[in-house]
Amino acid sequence: MINLLPSEQKEELEQEKNFKLVLALGIVILAFLVSLILILFSIKTSLLVDLDAQEIYIKQKQKELENPEMQELEAKIKENNSILSKLEVFYQGQPDLTLTLEKIYWTLPEEIYLTNLNFNPQVSQVSLDGFSPTRETLVQFKENLERTEGFKEIKFPPASWVYLTDIKFSVNFKIEQPQR
Repeated sequence: MINLLPSEQKEELEQEKNFKLVLALGIVILAFLVSLILILFSIKTSLLVDLDAQEIYIKQKQKELENPEMQELEAKIKENNSILSKLEVFYQGQPDLTLTLEKIYWTLPEEIYLTNLNFNPQVSQVSLDGFSPTRETLVQFKENLERTEGFKEIKFPPASWVYLTDIKFSVNFKIEQPQR
C-alpha cells in the first residue's frame, strides 16, 4: 500500500503510534507493580496475623505453665526422672543373671543335672547343687566352668570328690562385674 501523506503527517502518525505503545506498556507495567504491591501487602498482613496468633498462643501456654498444678507436675516428673536415673546406674552395676544362666547351661555336660541354684546379688556369687553320674563328668564340668569367661573363684567342696559314681556335688563361684 502506498502512503500519499506528507512526511510531517507520517512522522506525526509514527509518533502517535509510538506514544500509544509506550502508554500501553506503561499501563501494563503500572498494573504489574500495583498487583505486586497488593500481593506483598497481603503476605505481610497474613504473616502479622499469624505472628499475633502465635504470640497469643505463647502467652496462654506461659500462663498454663505458671499454674501451680503444672509446677507440681513438673516437679514430680523431675523427681521421677532422678529416681529412674539412679535405678539405671544401679542396674548397670549388676551382673546379667540371664547371661550367667546361659553360660552355666553351656558348661554343663549332658549327664549332669542341677538340683538347686542360688544367686546372691550382693556379692555376685552363685551356688549350684547337682548330680553327676561319674567323677570324670564332674571333672569335665569343673574344667568347663574354669574356662568360661566371667566366672572366678570356683570352689568344689572336698565332699564332691569322694565318690566315683552317683555324685551329689555342690559348687560356688563368683561372677565378674560387667564392664560398662
